[in-house]
Amino acid sequence: MIDQAASSRGGAPWIGDDPRFTELRAAYRRFVFPVTAAFLLWFLAYVLCSAYARGFMAAKVVGSINVALVFGLLQFVSTFGIALAYGRFAARRLDPLAEALRSAAASRPTASAGSADNQELTESQA
Repeated sequence: MIDQAASSRGGAPWIGDDPRFTELRAAYRRFVFPVTAAFLLWFLAYVLCSAYARGFMAAKVVGSINVALVFGLLQFVSTFGIALAYGRFAARRLDPLAEALRSAAASRPTASAGSADNQELTESQA
């Protein structure tokens, strides 16, 4: 599946040239970027309300529990919810692609012992 002619590492195949790698990165980005933006907006709303809407945030919900406390606790709930959602998404969508790439990388041919790529790899491991 790796196009050796279009390889960005010269003659040696590189995992980044595999279309499954591009698909893996795209799937990751399709989840992470929107969720990160949504969470940052939610957090920014909480901070701005805390700073500029003090009357609203001080409003009592139940007993001595006010809106600020509820919003603060919801920050934790949303964080754990995002972590849970990402775990399920990764197990369903990302892990199969990553496993296919690992298999492809393990079975790909290695460079000859005298090649410059192999020498660079050996030097970087030392």
